[in-house]
Amino acid sequence: MDCEPCTTVDARSEKDLTTRTLAPNEEPPTVLTDPLSGAPDGGLKAWTVVLGISLKIFSSFGYVNAWGVFQAYYQDHLLQDASPSDVAWIGSLQYALVFLPGLVTGRLVDLDYFKGPCFVASCTIVACAFITAQCEKYWQFLLIQGIMTGLSSGVIFGTSLGIVSHWFTKRRGFAMAVAALGSSIGGTVFPVAAQNLLPVIGFKWTMRVFGLVLAATLGVANLAVDRRLPPVKVTGGLFNWAAFRNPVYTTYCISGLFTFLGLYTALTYMSVSAESVGVSSDFSFYLVAIVNASSAIGRLSAGLLADRYGPTNTMIPFTVAAGVMTFIWPFASSKPELIVVAVTYGITCGAYVSLLSLPVIAMGELSDVGRRVGMFLTFSAIGALGGPPASGAIYGATQGFKAVGFYAGGIVLLSAMLQAVARYLHLGQVLGKF
Repeated sequence: MDCEPCTTVDARSEKDLTTRTLAPNEEPPTVLTDPLSGAPDGGLKAWTVVLGISLKIFSSFGYVNAWGVFQAYYQDHLLQDASPSDVAWIGSLQYALVFLPGLVTGRLVDLDYFKGPCFVASCTIVACAFITAQCEKYWQFLLIQGIMTGLSSGVIFGTSLGIVSHWFTKRRGFAMAVAALGSSIGGTVFPVAAQNLLPVIGFKWTMRVFGLVLAATLGVANLAVDRRLPPVKVTGGLFNWAAFRNPVYTTYCISGLFTFLGLYTALTYMSVSAESVGVSSDFSFYLVAIVNASSAIGRLSAGLLADRYGPTNTMIPFTVAAGVMTFIWPFASSKPELIVVAVTYGITCGAYVSLLSLPVIAMGELSDVGRRVGMFLTFSAIGALGGPPASGAIYGATQGFKAVGFYAGGIVLLSAMLQAVARYLHLGQVLGKF
């Protein structure tokens, strides 16, 4: 015959082939394998992709994580007539929009339409940095730095997470942690640069320098990041409603919402709270950098621990610690106390953020991972949008940060409980790796 049918077998049948002689003209059967089984788990190309993703996260999530510096500077200089809660809306929009486009970007990654949107978003965020330099009114900062910068960051960040799983399986947790270091580095570099540049060259030129830095890092990132697996034509729309039939996934999505309702409160207001207890603004600006630098320790250690013990097993204790530190933060009243809180909070916060998408990968088929991660990030965005302004409103009503710490810390601890529930539902027992 000109064409013979191709037979498929599982792994056990493949082993049996060694003891059976093929008939004349018989084609050997095709073995079906997991698409991830061929992941190199290292090598120049794989680590180049990780570098590119790290630069993307540096330029998006890392840039957004420096918001605490802008919160303090705007309250003291550019937006003195606005309330702390109003100013916080700019930062909360950034945080929320980092996650919200995940619903669309996850789908784009599944269908292999991610390079074009990422390039457009890269150009937009660079332009926004230069335009922010010219902003003078509150609505201008809200539109350019809050909405446009946040949305561009979300497209860049959302098209990055799923690509790591194309190149790594056994070392996926560590690779994700290395990629996530971009957030720690960006969240450290931008505040330190702002503290040193603002008194010398002013706000406008500081933002222009930031724009040039973003142009360089995103230029390299867009060239370096590539996918390994072919695109998959996943059926359905942006939402995969069937995923919510899995109680593990549903519970984990709700936990993400609650986590971000409280997680970024301390990062947003730490500089402001430091000044309120008499710490100079020259030092308070560095607290944001200390938090983000310390998060690098949490990201790397959490990645290594996740590969050995499971991402959720690692995430839960770190989330509990983040909640406890949020409780303690308002009671810090001196430089040494604030540094201890900033370092510990940074480690715990960084651990959670570096691992948050890994459990979602294990909750369904790989072909749908982009959409599943995107839906989870959308739920998280709701919390990120409402958290800092709610904390600002509590501060405005009480004129202190203790009630803010109780609110935010309690919400984070509740999210850790929901993570534990999701873990138990997945394993069906107390002990186990997940």
